[in-house]
Amino acid sequence: MGTAEQEYAPSSGAAAEVETLLRRVADLVGNARQMPLSTSVMINREEVLELVEEAVNRLPEELRAARWLLRERQEFLTKVQREGDDILEAARVRAERMVQRTEVVREAQAVARRTVEEAETQARRLRHQAEDFCDQKLAQFEIVLDRTVKTVQAGRARLQVALPEHDEQEDGFLEEDGEGVEGFYDQDSG
Repeated sequence: MGTAEQEYAPSSGAAAEVETLLRRVADLVGNARQMPLSTSVMINREEVLELVEEAVNRLPEELRAARWLLRERQEFLTKVQREGDDILEAARVRAERMVQRTEVVREAQAVARRTVEEAETQARRLRHQAEDFCDQKLAQFEIVLDRTVKTVQAGRARLQVALPEHDEQEDGFLEEDGEGVEGFYDQDSG
């Protein structure tokens, strides 16, 4: 692997850091204290926003790496096309100089065809190599994104599991005998 590839290869450490930050956000929300007379919870907005901002700041490196790979691929393909065009132009100029004799012209045309075929073959080969390289890097990036999505889904699932507990507290609050009211205002419990 070249140094440029190593520099932009997705790191599992960054993905782990993002996953850790997202888990902390999920914990903050999951462990947040319920607001009186509501199913809503109180969270520290600055703390959650800071964690989310940090997670967002760590994800773009992987995105930049993917964009860099695509840009490199396009520049590579453009360079190969330009080289192919240069080869074709050189073949045309050479053929025009040899127009004086028919046999020389035929030979020039054959050389030009071979040159063009070789250039096209090489361009196809290089294009396939560039596409394979980009596909590998995008597959690595897809794995990182898949892990992030699973982490977010797990966090959301934990939040969904927490919802029935809130409903039980509301039912206790609405009892006519008033016993649920004391437990509802007790801020030190759960």
